[in-house]
Amino acid sequence: MLDLKSILRKAMLAGAATAMLAAGPAAAIDDEAYWYAVGDRDRPQGQLWVNPYGQCWESVFGPSNLPPCETVAIVPTEFTLRLNFEFDEYEMQNVVNRDEIVRLDRYIQDVIASPANEFLTVVGHTDVVGSFEYNDALGMRRATTVRNYMIAQGVTPNRIAPAQSRGKRELLPEYPADSVMQRRVVIHAE
Repeated sequence: MLDLKSILRKAMLAGAATAMLAAGPAAAIDDEAYWYAVGDRDRPQGQLWVNPYGQCWESVFGPSNLPPCETVAIVPTEFTLRLNFEFDEYEMQNVVNRDEIVRLDRYIQDVIASPANEFLTVVGHTDVVGSFEYNDALGMRRATTVRNYMIAQGVTPNRIAPAQSRGKRELLPEYPADSVMQRRVVIHAE
């Protein structure tokens, strides 16, 4: 009869074996469900691993004073999209430069795969053409479109703050105020 500890050990072993197949020959598992570095019990490597689920594993025969696992962020703290919407438009089907949507799709995949579970803020920016009110509303609509697109592509809604707009208040000094380069959506990750 199996006790709870044996059941958990076998479940860990099965999960680790699956992860090991994906990771390749860099590590091996023994019958006690521990992960080992390249080498064997006679030549421990003293390494830590973080699996795709953010779990930390340490070699059973390695040193006991290893630093704690660190989560490696794969999502940049700021990601700028230069989505060129048709004039006065804000829906994804109205984006003229489709290559930026490809960049956004790659970013979304990085967010989904990131073990750090970053919290995202999507902010819309405009150029100076138009009133403050108009540009605030347009920046908000475009940021909301990007946020909704990210959620539709698989980012969980609780990882993204409500959309924000800076309108024409935070212009980039390296470009003319009415330049298309001022029109952007910036995603911040914390």
